[in-house]
Amino acid sequence: MVDPNTNDEETLVEDSSIITSFSKISTALFYAAASMLITVVNKSVLTSYGFPSFQFLAICQMFMTIFVLFTAKSLGKLKFPDLNRHTLKDTFPMPLIYLGNMEFGLGGTKELSLPMFTMLRRFSILITMLGEYYLLNIRPKFSVKISVGMMVSGAVIAASNDLGFNFNGYMFVLFNDFLTAANGVFTKKKLNSKKEMGKYGLMYYSSLFMIPPALILLYFSGDLDKVYRFSYWLHTPFLIQIFISSIMGFILNYSIMLCTQYNSALTTTIIGCLKNIFVTYMGMFIGGDYVYTLNNFIGINISVIGSLFYTYVTFRPSAPSQIKLPNTINI
Repeated sequence: MVDPNTNDEETLVEDSSIITSFSKISTALFYAAASMLITVVNKSVLTSYGFPSFQFLAICQMFMTIFVLFTAKSLGKLKFPDLNRHTLKDTFPMPLIYLGNMEFGLGGTKELSLPMFTMLRRFSILITMLGEYYLLNIRPKFSVKISVGMMVSGAVIAASNDLGFNFNGYMFVLFNDFLTAANGVFTKKKLNSKKEMGKYGLMYYSSLFMIPPALILLYFSGDLDKVYRFSYWLHTPFLIQIFISSIMGFILNYSIMLCTQYNSALTTTIIGCLKNIFVTYMGMFIGGDYVYTLNNFIGINISVIGSLFYTYVTFRPSAPSQIKLPNTINI
C-alpha cells in the first residue's frame, strides 16, 4: 500500500515551486516596469525640458532613497544595521558602483536618443554574463548564449551607422554597462553572504556614503549655477516629473535588489529588455532626437528579438521534477 503522506509531500513541493516561480516572475516584472518608467521620465526631464545637470538629478534620487529608508526604519517598518565602523567595509564597493551607475546612466540618457541608449545598454548583458562566470562560477545555457549574442550583435549593427553619433554619450553608456554588470554581480554576492546588511542596508548606506562626493562633484563641475538659473523651476509639470524621477530612483534600486535576490544577476540585467522593447519604440517619438537609418532600425529589431528569446528560455515553465519516494507496504 502506498504511503498516503506521499501525495502531501509532492503537493508541498509543487506549491513551493509555484511560489518560487511567482516570486521570480513578479520581481522581474516589477523591475521592468520601474526601469521603463524612470527611463522615460528621466529622458523627458533631461531632454524635453533641457535640464542642465544629470548629476543634480542623481543627488535628488539618492536623497529620496535615504529619506524613505530612514523614515521606514524609524517607524519600525523595516530593519537594517545601524552605522558602525564596519559599515563601509561591509558595503564596499557598492557605494562607488551605485554613484557611478547613476551618474553615467543619467548622462547617457541625456546625450543619446532612447533607442540608441537602450541598444548600447545591451553590452551590459555580455559583461554581466562574463562576471557571473568568473566571479560566481555560473555557466549559462547554450540558448542563453544565443539570445545574448543576438542582443549584442543587434546593438553593434544599430550603432554602426548612427547618424546621431555622440562620443560622450557612447562613453557614458559603456561605463554604465560595466557598472551595471558590477552592480548585479556584487549585489548577488552581498545578498548571499552571511552578513546582516541586507538589501535595505545596501541601498541606504550606498546612498549615504556617496552624497558628499556627489555634492563636491556637482559644485566643481559648474552645474550648480546652471541648476540655479534653470528657467522651469516654477513650471508645475516639470516639478512633478523631477519629483517622480526622485521617487523612481528609490523604487528602481529596490526592484533591482529584489530581482537579483530571486533571480540571477544576468536575469536582472537582461530583464530590462522587457521594458526596452517598449522604450525602444517609444523613444522614436519621445525626445525628438532619434535619427532613422536602415542599419539602425534592423539592428534594433534583431536586438529586440534576442530579448524576447531570452525571456522565453528563462521564464518558460519547466516540467515538474518527478519525486521518487519509497513505497511503504503494510504487512
